[in-house]
Amino acid sequence: MYKYNYSPGPTYVRENVRAARSLETTNPDIDRDFVKYYKDTCDIINKIIDSNNNTYMLSGEAILGLEAACASLTESGDRILVIDNGLYGNGFKDFVSMYGGLPVMFKQDYKRGVSCEELEEFLKRDSDFKYATIVHCDTPTGVLNDIHKICPLLKKYGIMSVVDSVSGMVGEFLSVNKSGADIVIGGSQKAISAQPGITIVTVSDMASESMRKREKPIIGFYANLRIWENYLYEQYFPYTLPSSDIISLRVAIENIVNEGIDNVLERHKKIATYVRNSIEKAGLKLFLESDFSNTVTAIELPDNIRATDITRFIYEKHGVIIATSLAEYKDKIIRIGHMGENATFDRTSYILSLLDEAFAHYGVHLYETLFDGFVKNYKK
Repeated sequence: MYKYNYSPGPTYVRENVRAARSLETTNPDIDRDFVKYYKDTCDIINKIIDSNNNTYMLSGEAILGLEAACASLTESGDRILVIDNGLYGNGFKDFVSMYGGLPVMFKQDYKRGVSCEELEEFLKRDSDFKYATIVHCDTPTGVLNDIHKICPLLKKYGIMSVVDSVSGMVGEFLSVNKSGADIVIGGSQKAISAQPGITIVTVSDMASESMRKREKPIIGFYANLRIWENYLYEQYFPYTLPSSDIISLRVAIENIVNEGIDNVLERHKKIATYVRNSIEKAGLKLFLESDFSNTVTAIELPDNIRATDITRFIYEKHGVIIATSLAEYKDKIIRIGHMGENATFDRTSYILSLLDEAFAHYGVHLYETLFDGFVKNYKK
């Protein structure tokens, strides 16, 4: 059952991507042409994210990639630095712990990006970590972390990096090569705008070598990145892949290539900037103080209004889905997802008009409607 969805992923899926998923497919277990198709698709992804690393597409929603990275690198007793300036950043500690690692938290303000200066001061005192985890865009609050500065800083101290770019990849600038990130995880359902169900993982030579030199084998199979190392040589996948999902993902990737990655990034930046401007001109408050992501914007609501009331009003009256946040922010923040196919004038202006209606219903006075502020900026 389809409903208009303006949450920060899954996003709208273009018709040609949906149609590709309905095509008849081969048996990926024994068709060598599909192995080539898979590898070619990974190579296209590598060009988009500027990566020379090995890239894989795993059968599972993007959390599979986050767990697989921690499962594959972590051995019992390893000290792992968890960089925490958002709910998803904090959540990495659970993956580290379940595979026997010892998470050490580097906590930062949730209203801004990670400070490289403060991180380096911390690392000067303690840098005995196998790897560090960092979230590129922490979606519950929309904060953006500069991984192109953070990952080289970690490398300076001999620390590998695992980057959750699930809500950053394709919507924010990402160069795996320039960042030096060892494992980067993306998801099909965010700015790429394909259906949920495929995790994208890039793995550096250093990370692969670390996995091979483990004292004990990686726990489990499905979340083990080593099972992918020889698929091309063996012409055989470690398990049956969802070929329809991969074919539709390929079309979504080709849509990005045809638009041009620089144009895609500029479109996200333009939409996000105008959304933030319209919020401030309306007299509402952005949750963040700085380091705003171009894929999602968080509005902090007045104390007398619950975010769930706003989302319920829009859903019940218009059948449209918009998200609050998570945990302690669930009733304090409304999030506008403007990533992938949702990052367009028509879709963004529409959800802003519905927010205007909801705010009016609950007696929130706006100096200027969100819709008007957005349109004026966009048409300048």
